[in-house]
Amino acid sequence: MLDTSVSAHFTMACQTDSGRVRDHNEDVVLVNDRIGLALLADGMGGYNAGEVAARIAVDIIAEGTAQAFDAQKGGETLDKVDPATGLSQAGLVLRDQVFRANEAIFESALNDPECEGMGTTVVGAFLTGRRLIVAHVGDSRCYRLRNGALVALTRDHSLLQEQIDCGEWKEEAARIFPHKNLVTRALGAERYVQVDLAEHFTEPDDLYLLCSDGLTDMLDTPQLTQLLLGKTGDLAQKVALLVQAANELGGRDNISAVLIGVSADPDTKPAVIRKRKAA
Repeated sequence: MLDTSVSAHFTMACQTDSGRVRDHNEDVVLVNDRIGLALLADGMGGYNAGEVAARIAVDIIAEGTAQAFDAQKGGETLDKVDPATGLSQAGLVLRDQVFRANEAIFESALNDPECEGMGTTVVGAFLTGRRLIVAHVGDSRCYRLRNGALVALTRDHSLLQEQIDCGEWKEEAARIFPHKNLVTRALGAERYVQVDLAEHFTEPDDLYLLCSDGLTDMLDTPQLTQLLLGKTGDLAQKVALLVQAANELGGRDNISAVLIGVSADPDTKPAVIRKRKAA
């Protein structure tokens, strides 16, 4: 599935693929250019329950964020900062919708035996003005490419990251870590979840990547950087190349990626164009 959207000062494209080993895709991605929201969830659990959890997360966060956007005069007040928390209104909205999604997944798992133990990672990016809010739980990531340098804006909630942080494992040897896919935090695992939330100011020509571990397990930072710096300026082509490269290296897991390109100052307001293409 390939989805491309173009809006006032940014472009979004996303693609998800089952990979070459798994016969079912438990990743879910969404882009909504109208409100500036991108979401990616990587589900886990038996009987395809991982896809259920990922779908619940994306649907609830997307719906709740859109409702808040519309309620606040089309997002006009979302850039204002809450003095009590230091977070923008947009950040509070995104965080609260992740809380809602966690509770819904937890309750669904309690009430449906086939969904017992299901959960999902989530990473979301919400653009308002020049501000990009990133919320994440688990090991799905957000990167920023600026001036040729690719930097991770999130830190994995995983056993591997804990081992790296305490010096028990070297980051350059992470690919052979025996339990690299064990997350220490996920939506639905407990009734309450801690959400990492960060706010960043964008610059023209920034490129943001949201991805599941099916991409980063196959491609390291230099490889991702090379692909993102490729000659093509079309985000749909870039995201397709990322997925293709991960598959060519083995595609051992579901592979999902979202790209967000910041093209101009947010005060520039050209007509909105929408393109959608399925593959």
